[in-house]
Amino acid sequence: MLAITYAAALYGIDGFLVTVECTAERNLPEFEIVGLPDAAVRESEKRIYTGAANCGFPIPEMAAAVNLAPADRKKEGTALELAILCALYKTCGIIPGSCDMENKCFIGEISFSGDVRSVRGVLGMTLAAIAAGKTEIFVPLANIKEASVAETEGVRIYGVPDIPTLIAHLNGEALMEPSCDDPFMDVASPLFGDDFSQVKGQYAAKRAMETAAAGGHNILLIGPPGSGKSMLAKRMATILPSMTREEALESTKIHSCAGMLSDETPYITTRVFRSPHHSLSIAALVGGGKMPSPGEISLAHNGVLFLDEFPEFQKNAMEALRQPIEDRQVTITRAAGRVTYPASFILVCAMNPCPCGYYGSKNEQHPCTCKTKQIHDYLSKISGPMLDRIDIQIEMPALNFAELSTVQPAEPSAEIRERVTAARDLARRRFREAGYKNADTLSNGMMQTDALRTFCALDETCTKIMEDVFSRLNLSARAYDRILRVARTLADLEFCKGGIPEENIIGGQIRKHHLLEAVQMRALDKKYFI
Repeated sequence: MLAITYAAALYGIDGFLVTVECTAERNLPEFEIVGLPDAAVRESEKRIYTGAANCGFPIPEMAAAVNLAPADRKKEGTALELAILCALYKTCGIIPGSCDMENKCFIGEISFSGDVRSVRGVLGMTLAAIAAGKTEIFVPLANIKEASVAETEGVRIYGVPDIPTLIAHLNGEALMEPSCDDPFMDVASPLFGDDFSQVKGQYAAKRAMETAAAGGHNILLIGPPGSGKSMLAKRMATILPSMTREEALESTKIHSCAGMLSDETPYITTRVFRSPHHSLSIAALVGGGKMPSPGEISLAHNGVLFLDEFPEFQKNAMEALRQPIEDRQVTITRAAGRVTYPASFILVCAMNPCPCGYYGSKNEQHPCTCKTKQIHDYLSKISGPMLDRIDIQIEMPALNFAELSTVQPAEPSAEIRERVTAARDLARRRFREAGYKNADTLSNGMMQTDALRTFCALDETCTKIMEDVFSRLNLSARAYDRILRVARTLADLEFCKGGIPEENIIGGQIRKHHLLEAVQMRALDKKYFI
């Protein structure tokens, strides 16, 4: 007898539908799986048969063969076990022939006790099943909140605790209730323990961070120990705009694929802040492994990637960031296949100006003790091409006593976030007006050459300034473009202070003071990295 059920498997962060074809006949007990299964799938036989027996629905002795289609795609993980079990039950009559499997998809791992265990990547697989036209999705009960993110009209998603519950439902004896909660319906504004109001002084650095957040620009903070570099960086996520549903879905898919969701955090609704240690490997940073998995840059997608003690990162790991920063994605190729992970993040780097940390400091109690060669070797760990990809470079001097002792709170994150959100909205409206298809996901920091020439056109005065800056600072073409992007963001922030008139969607013209401030935010590479 032939039985067909449907499951889903992962490839990268996206799922794809798997057709499970099972044939069985009365004969000596035998079980075989074909269709490029990995070791975990091949081991599923023991879990399926033992779990079925221990929950009171043993599989009769028979010769069974299972084919996983498409047969030319690698299947990995344990998410196929529930569908294989249902196909076996269908062939032996435990699930009646009248039960229609055509519109159903089964995702889950079987335990020895007959419980259905959680698996990683449920959201991506659920979305793939819905895209394939399946209207009833069965997932482990532990993954129901994550899977419910994908719920749409006409689709029912069920959380399956164990095999008997599923059998009773399919046989019509005791129907399960589908999930009906949309996790995004009641998402309140994010609450952060960290806030910009806690940061004393450093007004230039705060202005630079606000600009970076408003335009999606990368930023480098340079200063002595204790100047507040890490403190500022950790608060970057608190001034970013709230996530859209599409951004939340994409971030949740990545974390689900990496197995980083939990009962406390079944989906991602706030901007992610990732701060890996400088000892991490290239694979941990950009992704990799025998079967490629997402790295830190993908886990930081739609959020912030903070690299503290930037020069201490491995040279190869640091240089591996260059392509993802430009392309906003990373492609990992291995013998087992090639996957592409999204990697659109704001890069925040922090570093000391020298090994001891006090080069250039005016603090007489902490003079720099480094030799010239030590300073040169330390700063030269950061290559010119890497610096070119960092839009804003800001110096943070040590705080004085008056700044530290003030009791007046600084501007809170909520007020800064309002300006940042308004500037981002203005940029998106500009891109939509110009006809960009992906306007809702673009920011000023992502503008390509054609958009730069359109939205960052300079008048005669600004052109002369940029000509002088280009020759004096010996800028590269990439650095020139990044100054224009930052100037565009500064103009947007100023334009948003008085609201956004409906008749002016493009926004205000880049003026001289915008350009000079953008250059000032870019000039440190010639002070330290000459």
